[in-house]
Amino acid sequence: MAEAEAAGGVGEAPAPAPAPAEEGAELTAVIGATVPTGFELTAAEEVQEKLGSASRISRDRGKIYFEVPARGLPQVHRLRSVDNLFVVVQEFKDYQFKENKEDALKDLEDLVKKLPWTNPLKVWELNNSLKKKKTKRKKHNLQSTASKEKLNEDGQGEGTDQKDASKQEGCAQNTAGVEPASGQDTETTQGVTSRNGEEEEEEDNEQADAKDELQAGSGSETKAGDSKTSEGEAKVLKFRVTCNRAGDKHSFTSNEAARDFGGAVQEHFQWKADMTNFDVEVLLNIHNNEVVVGIALTEESLHRRNITHFGPTTLRSTLAYGMLRLCDPQPTDIIVDPMCGTGAIPIEGATEWPSCYHIAGDNNPQAVKRAANNICSLLKKNENKESSTSLGIPLDIIQWDICNLPLRTGSVDIIVTDMPFGKRIGSKKKNWDLYPACLMEMGRICTPGTGRAALLTQDKKCFAKALSRMGHIWRKGQTVWVNVGGLHAAVYLLKRTWERAEEKRSFW
Repeated sequence: MAEAEAAGGVGEAPAPAPAPAEEGAELTAVIGATVPTGFELTAAEEVQEKLGSASRISRDRGKIYFEVPARGLPQVHRLRSVDNLFVVVQEFKDYQFKENKEDALKDLEDLVKKLPWTNPLKVWELNNSLKKKKTKRKKHNLQSTASKEKLNEDGQGEGTDQKDASKQEGCAQNTAGVEPASGQDTETTQGVTSRNGEEEEEEDNEQADAKDELQAGSGSETKAGDSKTSEGEAKVLKFRVTCNRAGDKHSFTSNEAARDFGGAVQEHFQWKADMTNFDVEVLLNIHNNEVVVGIALTEESLHRRNITHFGPTTLRSTLAYGMLRLCDPQPTDIIVDPMCGTGAIPIEGATEWPSCYHIAGDNNPQAVKRAANNICSLLKKNENKESSTSLGIPLDIIQWDICNLPLRTGSVDIIVTDMPFGKRIGSKKKNWDLYPACLMEMGRICTPGTGRAALLTQDKKCFAKALSRMGHIWRKGQTVWVNVGGLHAAVYLLKRTWERAEEKRSFW
């Protein structure tokens, strides 16, 4: 078998790969998913809950692996906690790299022809065909909408036309406001991409910022099996290799690994290397002695699903989902984000927990405007869905003062918010006054005994000091360490005590 040959060549221990599908047997796949660092358990719980599959958390933080039948790919793309998806070709848990650079790179080259590519490429083809169908449906919906508008225009005259125009104006999407891809140390050589991971071994999965799923419906429609040119010959696929490497005991750089591995892939499949307009992205993930070879199933991160109007510190939707899930929302819960920014947390909450009521607010009028536009964009997106019967989402947005919220004492079940880090917004100095005042006001509106809060901050010292002064109303539970844009931050899960918090106290 290919697995045994590969293991014998360099002395590594390969993880068991799914057995090749027999004639008539159902195709299964081992899926790798990148998730926000610190929320691997949350993602594993979601996979178990929605797909019925057990997940294994990688030693390389920010990744999980699970096995699913290939027919379950649409459900995999609908997971809320994962950033990027790839099908695993093979995993080696203890790959023994040679000390000599040339020998180590030669082993990686030789590995290409020993890997079990057949089933993963079938999964990639199926994934592509699903994206193709989604694109066609999207086009059909747009055409249907255009036809309806034309009929309305013909049948109802100018009044309807003006109403539609004003509606479009009110819910205009800022198409130029797309979040820029996060900056990474990326090298390119001959159509091959690599990223050096030595500088930061605890790698943030912002690296996963370059792929998207069925939702977006964009990307290559080329399929490995049925792509034909006008002459009837099989079209040559274009590919690139992306190498993510972490560890300081490798004799080679990630760029060198990607270059040599990519050259072997090109020779093995006779594909054409192309950095930008590629059909297949082959992934080579190296974390110390753990090596995973995969094929990307997403072209852009799945966290880009709700936000169209971005602010200076827009939170990833996947991280917002993880924070909300920590609080275990129950039907009829009132969930508040008092510093909502562009609205990533409440929008994610209203989408995934529609039986709760979500209230978002911010003191910055520009942030409130962006959040309102994002809500409007989501409503328009829901209207365009074929099967959608929803007329709205349970979410309101308000401009307010975080230290004087217009909410009744004890009326809120859950508070989830991204607090100012004191870098791009506010300052560390201001946080020393802001944090205790926020915790006091949050304690006032939160239900004693049952209320809970998930608060994200990078200013951990200031938060710890403020929390120590608020021990009479908040008890610290779980702490999740996360990586936000390269900053080491923490999500604190707090439980509301039974003590009343109406009276004002001296904070320090």
